[in-house]
Amino acid sequence: MGRLDNKVAIITGGASGIGERMVELFSQEGATVIAADINEAALEKVSEKENVVGMKLNVASDEDWKAFAKEVNDRFGEIDILVNNAGISSEKPYEEIDLDDWQKMLSINGFGPFAGIKHVAPYMAAQHKGSIVNISSYTAQIGQGFNHYSASKGAVRALSKAAATTFGRQGVRVNTLFPGIIETPMTDALSTSKELLGRLIQATPLQRLGKPEDIANAALFLASDESSYITGSELVIDGGFSAQ
Repeated sequence: MGRLDNKVAIITGGASGIGERMVELFSQEGATVIAADINEAALEKVSEKENVVGMKLNVASDEDWKAFAKEVNDRFGEIDILVNNAGISSEKPYEEIDLDDWQKMLSINGFGPFAGIKHVAPYMAAQHKGSIVNISSYTAQIGQGFNHYSASKGAVRALSKAAATTFGRQGVRVNTLFPGIIETPMTDALSTSKELLGRLIQATPLQRLGKPEDIANAALFLASDESSYITGSELVIDGGFSAQ
């Protein structure tokens, strides 16, 4: 018996990295998983997995979210789980960040989770049950990065607390994960930061980068009924880096 049997789960950014690992794990645990992503080629690959349906979604579009949430609910009859995982990163130093950079980062990393909650939580509230898991970052909790990425993840942290109090009385739980540096295609692409990554590993008590399954396992717990009395919580998964 799976931990997510008979549940319908949406995972944004589900075609690669942490999101793809979540899609695999949630489907293995019995959920019907909608892997939402803007990358159509990657979606075709992930859609080959059992119990997984790939659907294109631009998380920065309010209209996309509205139509997407309605289609999922109409097609599957309910939405039990939403994981707001989609996001982008950047290596730009603060001196080079302009308004266009800021708006692009905040539209995907900040507005994306907001719009997801805005359009999915009402369906959960109508059935008086649901779990939303938002992916922030350890940079939202410590002084690590004076940039638009940290700002966007700080927005996720604030939105999660507000959503937990807004929708809790309607049976909807909202919790947040704060990953450290995780081995994904996104971090692999940060080529100019290899030296920095090495220093961060040395500064991490567990002496390694995180793996996608480290985040997926935590998301699974918060998505499942095992965490039925947990909402508004924050779980840091950074190998102990921020505990110092």
